[in-house]
Amino acid sequence: MNARNEQFGLLETGEPVELVVLTGGGLKAKVITWGAVIQDLRLDGHEPPLVLGLESLSDYIAHSPYFGATPGRNANRIADGRFAIDGTSHQLELNERGVTHLHGGSDGLGRRNWQIVDQSESHVTLRIVDPAGRAGYPGNCTVTCTYSLQDPGTLSVVYETTTDAPTIANLCQHSYFNLDGEADALGHEISIAADRYLPVDERLIPFGETRPVEGTPFDLRKMTPMRRQTEAGGVAYDHNFCLAEERRAKTPVARARSSRSGVALEVRTTEPGVQLYTGSMVSVPVPGLEGRRYGAFAGFCLETQIWPDAVNHEGFPNAVLRPGETLRQETDYIFTKG
Repeated sequence: MNARNEQFGLLETGEPVELVVLTGGGLKAKVITWGAVIQDLRLDGHEPPLVLGLESLSDYIAHSPYFGATPGRNANRIADGRFAIDGTSHQLELNERGVTHLHGGSDGLGRRNWQIVDQSESHVTLRIVDPAGRAGYPGNCTVTCTYSLQDPGTLSVVYETTTDAPTIANLCQHSYFNLDGEADALGHEISIAADRYLPVDERLIPFGETRPVEGTPFDLRKMTPMRRQTEAGGVAYDHNFCLAEERRAKTPVARARSSRSGVALEVRTTEPGVQLYTGSMVSVPVPGLEGRRYGAFAGFCLETQIWPDAVNHEGFPNAVLRPGETLRQETDYIFTKG
């Protein structure tokens, strides 16, 4: 273990989970190797944590709803856990209520220990190999995750994935943000630069079509109070907003702010979709950071990624990764205090 790092805990195998402390750009982050999790994130001049996190490895393993994790090999949902590439069908583990495949499976990348391959005061690069056959995925995938803290107030996230056989790959950063330290984030406002969204069925699987946000609760093109989702006609968000039809140069796509604290968050990404999850189902039975209790709407996620179940829908962004290609996904989370 690097002398600069701490031991966060031990897995049942005896393997240590390391905690890395990063500083830079007016931010301080704590990253643990289990799940490539952002365990804590702070902004100079703002005392409360910006993310939801837990204090022990055992609490993460038993109770974390992907707090700060890097789910994969394929983040989000695959209908019936099935897909086909080049005429070959594949069946993935059905780890969500026995009907869908979610976030790479019960032992996905967000629940396994990564290895540190490079670090400095302001960045860390983690690496993991996802073997062929795990959860039903074809191909051996090598994944790296780089977190770096940059001016001004920027948490930069870069994922790179390669494979030795055609497969699906799609990672995301799954932090739950809270910009004022209150018990819930309903006092925030949010905007997302998307004029279409994906309607979903009761399994949260897309029907295969996009719909205009105009005239619906999904019209977040202007700053909108999050509390509106709990009022009559509101929707508790766990939906993909369609930013583009394919990956592109890093672009501003979302903004959130708390008038109570003056802290704002801007998201810039290469990804064609962002899943807004406002934590309606969060109910964690153990204390979080600084003894905080996390219930419904305690934090919100802005998961930048391809659209859910994309591999099964013609016209959705490409979900297939092939040998010789490198999937590079970049997102910046930029924090300011007004």
